[in-house]
Amino acid sequence: MARTKTGYTRRRRHKKVLNMVKGQWGTRGRLFRRSNEAMLKSLWYSYRDRRARRRDLRRLWIARINAAARMNGMNYSRLIHGLKKANVELDRKMLADIAVRDIETFNKLATLSQMNQ
Repeated sequence: MARTKTGYTRRRRHKKVLNMVKGQWGTRGRLFRRSNEAMLKSLWYSYRDRRARRRDLRRLWIARINAAARMNGMNYSRLIHGLKKANVELDRKMLADIAVRDIETFNKLATLSQMNQ
């Protein structure tokens, strides 16, 4: 069987990796081996942080709801418990948005939650 060289395949793979890390600092954007390491690390970080972003946003929503609930004389857990008993099906993202943008509506929700304790 004839010997085949990897010229075209290797060059195409190297160009793909170097294009992915274009703009990185120093040799991470120029040399293939350092670029490959940087690319693998950045792909892993992006995968991990897509999940971390969801956690961070949920923490932010809960903090906002808790702050608005305390302005109404209750805490977060009592507010959520009362809303569940009142069959209010708003998720935390919507509750946080209401707490920031429309405080009158949130106050009505808080009184509804207090009535259903």
